[in-house]
Amino acid sequence: MGRFPSHFAAGQAALSIGGYSPCPTPTAPRTPPSRRRPAPPRGRPAPRRRRPRRKRPGAFGADVYTWLQALVVALTVLLLFFTFFGRVIGVDGHSMDPTLNDGDLLFLQCVGYEPQQGDVVVLHKDFGDITTPIVKRVIAVGGQTVEIDYTTSTVYVDGVPLEEDYILEPMEQPDSPYAQGTYWEVPEGSVFVMGDNRNNSADSRDNRLGPVDERYILGKAICTILPFQHVAWSTKGVKTVRLGQNG
Repeated sequence: MGRFPSHFAAGQAALSIGGYSPCPTPTAPRTPPSRRRPAPPRGRPAPRRRRPRRKRPGAFGADVYTWLQALVVALTVLLLFFTFFGRVIGVDGHSMDPTLNDGDLLFLQCVGYEPQQGDVVVLHKDFGDITTPIVKRVIAVGGQTVEIDYTTSTVYVDGVPLEEDYILEPMEQPDSPYAQGTYWEVPEGSVFVMGDNRNNSADSRDNRLGPVDERYILGKAICTILPFQHVAWSTKGVKTVRLGQNG
């Protein structure tokens, strides 16, 4: 048999070596055990790291603006309320003792009010030397009659004696020449008013005032807001109300 040429044998050997010699597959470098993160326990999600929230530029200014806006709205609502629905009145005097005391602050209902017997009201009608609002109790309303018996300190409305546990002391005949009447007929749309401190009160017994037209009533006292020990509730320009003999 003949021999293969030497150059063919060399080429065959080279092919054989190139075709069958294994080439190593590149692999990713392994992380050392000390740097590996521990796997989270099964059944529980891995905790997520929260990034600190950064405040947007101008956030503080926006918060202040929001608070100021809310404050303006609240003040506007209060102003409208006290302008159209109620007001606060300050008491100066003693004609409503012991029910109201000098220095009390009253909250008045001014809208939707219809006088009723027994109500405590604030009215403003000048008479004599009185030019400021006064606080009195409604004794009778339009269409009723009032009669006073000073000997027994009793007030009769339509012939029925009133049970007046709110008065300070028994009533005496006033010394004023303007307050000598003992019987009154109250016209429709008017009220007859008296102070609870009967012996120190200028009221409808004075013929310069007499029964008062309801249009002079500023409102009904529904509660006292100051002092706190008398609690019962103004704000918009507290007025001084004269309650005594001078008001």
